[in-house]
Amino acid sequence: MAVVLGGAAWAEDDAAADEVTWLERLRLSADALHWSDELVRDDWRLQRRPGTDECRILDPRERVVCEGSGDHCRHTFTTLEASGRVDAITGPAVIVLHGLGESRRSMKPLVDHLRDSLDATVLAFGYASTKAAIADHGRALAGVVASLPAGARVSFVGHSLGNLVVRSWIGQADTAHLQRLHRIVMLGPPNQGSELARRASQVWMLAALSQGAARDLVVDWDAVAPTLPVPPCPFGIVAGGTGDDAGYSPLLKGDDDAVVTVAETRLDGADDFFLVPVRHAAMMKSPTVQDAVTAFLTTGRFPMLRTEAGAAYAPQR
Repeated sequence: MAVVLGGAAWAEDDAAADEVTWLERLRLSADALHWSDELVRDDWRLQRRPGTDECRILDPRERVVCEGSGDHCRHTFTTLEASGRVDAITGPAVIVLHGLGESRRSMKPLVDHLRDSLDATVLAFGYASTKAAIADHGRALAGVVASLPAGARVSFVGHSLGNLVVRSWIGQADTAHLQRLHRIVMLGPPNQGSELARRASQVWMLAALSQGAARDLVVDWDAVAPTLPVPPCPFGIVAGGTGDDAGYSPLLKGDDDAVVTVAETRLDGADDFFLVPVRHAAMMKSPTVQDAVTAFLTTGRFPMLRTEAGAAYAPQR
């Protein structure tokens, strides 16, 4: 067990931090694949290595300031909150989730936009997507939601697999927590599974090597799908595509964003649907998508927007 508190580790002004090099960013992204958040306060987080009692606390600069057992790290996190070092959450919260094989860093452009445009606390939830099943990530998300102030309104923005994690949490949550749900925006969600994953399942080695949530999509989708309820709150879907049957990928049938087909994003009960000419991995950086997310979280509808190329796109109602 090791703890780093006070002293030089926190003496620096965070605003004066040196710019993180690309090599350090790569290291942080790879490291993030092994940890799931259990408590999040602004950009402070308590994380657990899935399947173990190995925990740690990261500060806003991604530095490990405490590591040890779950009980030890929770006690330390409580001490940090009591000291005022970690800001308390006030008002409504928006939780943003990344996709398979990604980290919180992939969602930073969207998180930054939402923090600038919403009167809410915006939290980025990270989870070790390939190290545990979708249901396990749903339970980790439950811990983050449960730690929010009682009665605080909660919305979600998920990219790709992140939406299935949210739906898994919905299937596990009790009535009191479900009543806190406000709105959900799904970006490129594989709500009907994934054709790419189904193709991978036909390759013996790929199927055998798949782990965690990837295995849920590649091998076990038929068993997982019934555990993912339709959200009981207003939700909107943003799909990427070209607006025709060609799509971005020649490997997929019908319109697609190069990873998920438009048809796969559909989910009965959606309050709005928005097709944007953007590839799957670029959604978080797209100003059109960012504005659409802000609009739905604010009004419950996607507005008429102009894409980066100047074309007008209206939601498909």
